[in-house]
Amino acid sequence: MNPLTRKLATVGSALGLAASGLLLASAPASAATSCYGPSCTGLDPSTSVCQNDARTVATSSIGTELRYSPTCRSAWARQSSNTSMTVWVESNTGLGQSAYYTGSGTVWTSMIDDKGIVDRACGYIMGFGATCTSWY
Repeated sequence: MNPLTRKLATVGSALGLAASGLLLASAPASAATSCYGPSCTGLDPSTSVCQNDARTVATSSIGTELRYSPTCRSAWARQSSNTSMTVWVESNTGLGQSAYYTGSGTVWTSMIDDKGIVDRACGYIMGFGATCTSWY
């Protein structure tokens, strides 16, 4: 192989490797988003890192759960039962998010800020009224 052909082959190989590395590096490692406190308000917990350390901190008499993430300092309501109902999460500062539950599977609200404030989760069944968890 002559020296010019060898140099072109080397440069071509290097460019090919660099291009393939750029293609691989551009793919996101995770679709999960990160937030903290107020920046979590309105986000879906299932598409965030907040779901990773979330725990149920209170449950109402009709099964509405208050979920809390200490990493994100955010809260949301979650419901699964066999009754159609509206669920929501609210804070003592007036923040709130709601969702309608159709009576199958599980539904959850978007998150709200829980940094330095308290929240609760509520559920409303037509004809029976609303029931809420304790404040957390």
